[in-house]
Amino acid sequence: MRDPNNQLHVIKNLKIAVSNIITQPPQPGAIRKLLNDVVSGSQPAEGLVANVITAGDYDLNISATTPWFESYRETFLQSMPASDHEFLNHYLACMLVASSSEAEPVEQFSKLSQEQHRIQHNSDYSYPKWFIPNTLKYYVLLHDVSAGDEQRAESIYEEMKQKYGTQGCYLLKINSRTSNRASDEQIPDPWSQYLQKNSIQNQESYEDGPCTITSNKNSDSNLLSLDGLDNEVKDGLPNNFRAHPLQLDSSSDPSNSMDGPDHVKFASSLHETKKANTGIIHGACLTLTDHDRIRQFIQEFTFRGLLPHIEKTIRQLNDQLISRKGLSRSLFSATKKWFSGSKVPEKSINELKNTSGLLYPPEAPELQIRKMADLCFLVQHYDLAYSCYHTAKKDFLNDQAMLYAAGALEMAAVSAFLQPGAPRPYPAHYMDTAIQTYRDICKNMVLAERCVLLSAEILKSQSKYSEAAALLIRLTSEDSDLRSALLLEQAAHCFINMKSPMVRKYAFHMILAGHRFSKAGQKKHALRCYCQAMQVYKGKGWSLAEDHINFTIGRQSYTLRQLDNAVSAFRHILINESKQSAAQQGAFLREYLYVYKNVSQLSPDGPLPQLPLPYINSSATRVFFGHDRRPADGEKQAATHVSLDQEYDSESSQQWRELEEQVVAVVNRGVIPTNFYPTQYCLNSYSDNSRFPLAVVEEPITVEVAFRNPLKVPLLLTDLSLLWKFQPKDSSGKDNEEVKELVTGEPVMIGTEVISEFLINSEESKVARLKLFPHHIGELHILGVVYNLGTIQGCMTVDGIGALPGCHTGKHSLSMSVRGRQDLEIQGPRLNNTKEEKTSIKYGPDRRLDPIITEEMPLLEVFFIHFPTGLLCGEIRKAYVEFVNVSKCPLTGLKVVSKRPEFFTFGGNTAALTPLSPSASENCSAYKTVVTDSTSVCTALVSSASSVDFGIGIGSQPEVIPVPLPDAVLLPGASVQLPMWLRGPDEEGVHEINFLFYYESVQKQPKIRHRILRHTAVICTSRSLNVRATVCRSNSLEDEEGRGGNMLVFVDVENTNTSEAGVKEFHIVQVSSSSKHWKLQKSVNLSENKDAKLASREKGKFCFKAVRCREKEVATQFSEKYIFADIIFGNEQIISSASPCADFFYRSLSSELKKPQAQPSVHAEKQSVEDAVRLIQKCSEVDLNIVVLWKAYVVEDSKQLILEGQHHVILHTIGKEAFSCPQKQEPPEMELLKFFRPENTTVPLRPSVEQLSNLIKTSLHYPESFNHPFHQKSLCLVPVTLLLSNCSKADVDVIVDLRHKTTSPEALEIHGSFTWLGQTQYKLQLKSQEIHSLQLKACFVHTGVYNLGTPRVFAKLSDQVTVFETSQQNSMPALIIINNV
Repeated sequence: MRDPNNQLHVIKNLKIAVSNIITQPPQPGAIRKLLNDVVSGSQPAEGLVANVITAGDYDLNISATTPWFESYRETFLQSMPASDHEFLNHYLACMLVASSSEAEPVEQFSKLSQEQHRIQHNSDYSYPKWFIPNTLKYYVLLHDVSAGDEQRAESIYEEMKQKYGTQGCYLLKINSRTSNRASDEQIPDPWSQYLQKNSIQNQESYEDGPCTITSNKNSDSNLLSLDGLDNEVKDGLPNNFRAHPLQLDSSSDPSNSMDGPDHVKFASSLHETKKANTGIIHGACLTLTDHDRIRQFIQEFTFRGLLPHIEKTIRQLNDQLISRKGLSRSLFSATKKWFSGSKVPEKSINELKNTSGLLYPPEAPELQIRKMADLCFLVQHYDLAYSCYHTAKKDFLNDQAMLYAAGALEMAAVSAFLQPGAPRPYPAHYMDTAIQTYRDICKNMVLAERCVLLSAEILKSQSKYSEAAALLIRLTSEDSDLRSALLLEQAAHCFINMKSPMVRKYAFHMILAGHRFSKAGQKKHALRCYCQAMQVYKGKGWSLAEDHINFTIGRQSYTLRQLDNAVSAFRHILINESKQSAAQQGAFLREYLYVYKNVSQLSPDGPLPQLPLPYINSSATRVFFGHDRRPADGEKQAATHVSLDQEYDSESSQQWRELEEQVVAVVNRGVIPTNFYPTQYCLNSYSDNSRFPLAVVEEPITVEVAFRNPLKVPLLLTDLSLLWKFQPKDSSGKDNEEVKELVTGEPVMIGTEVISEFLINSEESKVARLKLFPHHIGELHILGVVYNLGTIQGCMTVDGIGALPGCHTGKHSLSMSVRGRQDLEIQGPRLNNTKEEKTSIKYGPDRRLDPIITEEMPLLEVFFIHFPTGLLCGEIRKAYVEFVNVSKCPLTGLKVVSKRPEFFTFGGNTAALTPLSPSASENCSAYKTVVTDSTSVCTALVSSASSVDFGIGIGSQPEVIPVPLPDAVLLPGASVQLPMWLRGPDEEGVHEINFLFYYESVQKQPKIRHRILRHTAVICTSRSLNVRATVCRSNSLEDEEGRGGNMLVFVDVENTNTSEAGVKEFHIVQVSSSSKHWKLQKSVNLSENKDAKLASREKGKFCFKAVRCREKEVATQFSEKYIFADIIFGNEQIISSASPCADFFYRSLSSELKKPQAQPSVHAEKQSVEDAVRLIQKCSEVDLNIVVLWKAYVVEDSKQLILEGQHHVILHTIGKEAFSCPQKQEPPEMELLKFFRPENTTVPLRPSVEQLSNLIKTSLHYPESFNHPFHQKSLCLVPVTLLLSNCSKADVDVIVDLRHKTTSPEALEIHGSFTWLGQTQYKLQLKSQEIHSLQLKACFVHTGVYNLGTPRVFAKLSDQVTVFETSQQNSMPALIIINNV
């Protein structure tokens, strides 16, 4: 078409909108409903692959398109009502249609023409609105080919051409075939693409309105809909108001059909897409030729009728404007300045004012400019349109007609943008002003919204995202949630599409959009927005924001019946360490339980769901095999054994393990079998769980599960029990394949304990102990726990004190609970053995929850009766131990092993040695006693016993003690009481003494060889006596046999007791010796005091003579026979060779021998040591052991008690002091480090000087005083006998040297000078243990006191080349008194 300057102008993609003439302006309510439906009907496609946008460290899945927004925009623009200040959607032309089957079609046309005129120019009809008074009328004759007469139609058409001209009329032939649905030829529905799925059909007229702006993409002559076909004349009103065939089904909801002013039911199709699609097929009688004819018709109408009409109108308007430029301001604003001074534009009288400025009458010249601009715009003549709009804008602004000005600004901006070649930049400030004006001055949100939608698209197309976002956000308001939601969502997309995406802004606005969608009832869109935003907030530590989002997602999913999503969202809120308040957490939890309940009701038979609360610390799970320990019952105290209440201690578990290995080695002849594993009754994260644990049938298995409640609200678990799987085995060992789950688990196989209520207070960690009772052998797998999770109503914790008093009484009002499970999955230890395991991360198995149930085994229970908790050091007490077999199998091989065997004894092997009961003597002594007469006071009573009788043989393990059961078997249900003597340890303080009882089944079991029972006794000892002893050679040789070997034993006893134990005094009752070669002979007590009493802090000294045992008493060297000799200070003898005295003696002896420092010489073990050295060492050795037996008198609660006890001193070496209790070693002083080069020469092994000096014992025999008459004879000669006794068992060469060594004057003064007469040196050889006497003479010249002990004796072993010559010990000074008579 040509423009007013006669330039050719091309129009592309023109769209024609056709609609019924009588329509109502759309009601705002209906439009809102329609838009809502459009948005909810458009959801993201299911299989749509979302864009992945990487921004910073975020990877976001974002839907690339927003079809719901696009359809909302289309629908919104199309449903805009026509308004007076703009003409874009006013009607330009009118088609008058009559059927060729009418009697008088031509007359019908003139009637229709008048009707149109009446509708346009009569003030009754405010709607539809017309573009210009002179509307184009186009006459269409409709001919139904299948029914009508073609000849007649042609002739009528000729007549029309005559009357209206060829440009103004048309003959349209349709319906070339009869409606035959069954025909194979399926022609597509021609109307479907033009029928808007959800549109208010009969309510809008759109002449190529703003749609052209947003989508110029459809092919050339698209038509929207054809109205007025098949019209009948009715009551002189020639349009039928029945539902139109091309209108979608009218809504069945009466509230949506409102009565218009002309009682026209407008049928707004407010149906979802589905209904529209399943509607009737339109155009079933049309052939493809008919389709072409309809297209041809629209083209004819456009090219011959419409466009020439528009062209003509534009010229007219242009001319009009130019001709009136004197009166009104015009396009050519040459005269503008003349008028700008006077503000009196010529207006008609009915000019009205309103809030938004002026309202112009339809004929106002300003509106003519606007009309022309709109026409130019519609035919895509954008530059002309822009200049018209620009001019109109100035006019309107001068007149303060704000609504008109805003419209002109808006369209000027759009035209500027759409101009080809973009001669001028897009004036965004025009749009901003227009939006502000619409919104703030005109209060018209619909127009403001249109402005924003257009402007945002334009800005986005120019990549000005931040301006677009700001614009979109500015229009969000309270009056429309749907609009606000869509705009916020678009703004969010702008933020993410920026050059540097603003991820958090995107997420924040998505949340806002989701919130508004939710208020607008668009649940699916709300959920989608929240889910998209969640990607940003997740895992960033913004826990409150995450909680809010998850909560909303949960709620929306629930409303949309997406229950699994709802559950997982609520689960997230609960399991992350929530920072919410208690009330909020309670609300979350209730919501979660509610949703969960609904889910579980949908599939009541489905698998139990996994519950998120409370937390379970799987690795802290402990498994205990066996019965609970019985509490102490009066004097009976059950063995402590193992229980879940004990803390794990790696040291003690290592000790128990060593004890068990010791006893197993003894049972298996000193070798630990290869398949031995230490028994573990309690499995935890420290134990070795790599093997399947063994449990015994009919013995409970307790699983301790560690729960933690992370919430600030208490959780109540009800019907809590273990979930397990069991594979039973026949006794033959074959598997029964069937696997029984908990639900089907017959109680016959495994009994399950159920805890009816288990309350975990807020933020509390608590363990639950759940039991299983296996009644069948097989493989058990404990899978997890199953319970009802609920919370308590109205029973919150008060001030952190815990639940209210009446809270946990089994009457909890459960608000709601759901049944579910949690699995116990324990990760094994990380493997770190091979190179491959070290380089990769691999975990071993943890099998503590998969026990194998084995055949029956005996089960021992041990009770201690009268077991003391406090003792004096060395005190002996008698207690009883009761052994009970509580199983259905007999047990045998009962042994007890302890690291401290010196602490207790069960008595000797022979009944004769063990006293029957405490009443065997007066005052209930624990010892075996015999009353003695008082004559044999100081002489020893001798008895003997073999250590073998007391279970201490050579090479046996003293720690492993068999328990003397009567028949070595304990039958099922039987119990045995045995006496047990205890001796307080020698050191004071608290002692933990571990006993491990070992026993076996009479029938050998393949899987479990033995069982154990542990007991830890805690004894507190307080100080009693301290005994020190030394032994030295006696100088006198006059023993009965004449063979050398008398000793003096000195014993010091000190009462170190501090009186807090209430001990008044100690009585030393008896001192006994025990040795293979020596015995005490008599007491050399100096004082007459017979009974030895020691009050606090007193010390007593005793001296005893010891002699060698007779040959017949001393058995062979290797026999274990010991001679016991008792020296009694009281009036009854304690038989020291019987139990319990001998037991404890032997035990202390064996524990002493175990200590390495007890050996007199470190070299003694070396095989290379020469015999000589050994012989020399033997000389100074003595194996004499002293046992001091005492009684202590204790006052307790005004009663006097008598305690008794014994101390042992083991004497090894002559002259060396020995102690009963271990001496505290002083820490050595700090020394400077010395660096030296070690010499390579190995020093030949030599005995110490001290040992060599003990080879020979010397003794001088002479008169104590000698009277000599010096005046008669000046020299006094005294005969002296020197006895030499060989202490060793080898021949010894001896040299006796009589020369005085000392010549210093002091020595002379002290000793006085005398001389030996005769030989000055003797050389002798003494045979083994021979005694030799030398007769010597001493010569004196003065009276006085002289020391005869001057001879020096040297000795060496005769067969030895090297002379270990050592001066032998001089005996004590031998003083002689020389008197003058």
